[in-house]
Amino acid sequence: MANKNKSIKLKQDLLTVAKDAKELFNLKTINLNYVLVLLFIIAAFLVGFLANQLRTAKLAQTQTPAPTQQAAVQQQSGNQAELTKIQNEVIKKSYTFKIKWGNLGQRMIADGVIDKQKFTKAVTGKDSLPQDLDKYLSSDQSQIELTPQNAQFWVDVLWGLGLANKTQILEEGPMVEGGQTANFASTGGWTIGAKNPMQIYAKYDYIPLTDAQTQRVKDIASGIYRPCCDNPTSFPDCNHGMAALGLIELMVSQNFSDNDIYKAVLAFNTYWFPQTYLNTAYYFQQNGKDYSKVSAKEILSKTYSSASGSQVITQKVGNLAWPALQGGGSCGA
Repeated sequence: MANKNKSIKLKQDLLTVAKDAKELFNLKTINLNYVLVLLFIIAAFLVGFLANQLRTAKLAQTQTPAPTQQAAVQQQSGNQAELTKIQNEVIKKSYTFKIKWGNLGQRMIADGVIDKQKFTKAVTGKDSLPQDLDKYLSSDQSQIELTPQNAQFWVDVLWGLGLANKTQILEEGPMVEGGQTANFASTGGWTIGAKNPMQIYAKYDYIPLTDAQTQRVKDIASGIYRPCCDNPTSFPDCNHGMAALGLIELMVSQNFSDNDIYKAVLAFNTYWFPQTYLNTAYYFQQNGKDYSKVSAKEILSKTYSSASGSQVITQKVGNLAWPALQGGGSCGA
């Protein structure tokens, strides 16, 4: 009987515990749901707040550059202004040289050095030359006008002059050593004549020179370089070198000073290879030197104007974005 009573009592206790557990579970469920709802509301508020902050920050960033970005923009703007100033100082709008051109253009056409139709097509891509260029091939001229627009004309016409003029520099020395004369860019590359290049090579007395003048040409040409090659103008193996040689011979024959000749060649070189001389001017400025006060002879030296020299300068100044930079020339017609 006692055991039965204990069993009934245990059963009653278990029922009581189960009831209490059920009530506690229901209470915790209610509290848990309440907490979850509350957390959800807080989370939604935070997400909205953060999204608004991000939109505000993004808008501010597009309207006002960050300090470092703003400084970079200002630096770039200042650098462009500096480059523009240097470019205006180095690349002049034009030059007028009191060099008597005479009837050299007419003579070269008559001798077959220049085929006018081929020449015109190469220079302009058209069938006729504008009057400001044609005058040098059709009439006597007492001066030479040089601009960025006619620089290609002058490299070609002076190339023909240098190639065909009878001179010791072409008849002796590196151009004829080794029997490779016909294979240089300045010879084999001459495709705008009426004759084969070697039929006109050093053949015509366009610019008669005395022995003293010939030596002077050699001395000057030996110190003048161009950025497309690593040889001096006394070894004119490319079109720019041959053109510079023709110009030097013409000016020496007319008794220009050495300084005037160096300045003239530098002017032509600057139009033919603008980036080289812009970079050189920038390099001088960074090293406390004024480009305009450096002698043309020094600028034309191997240190600055040769292919290797100009490459060193370019590596030192880096990749500069020159405004409205016009490209340099290749060694072909």
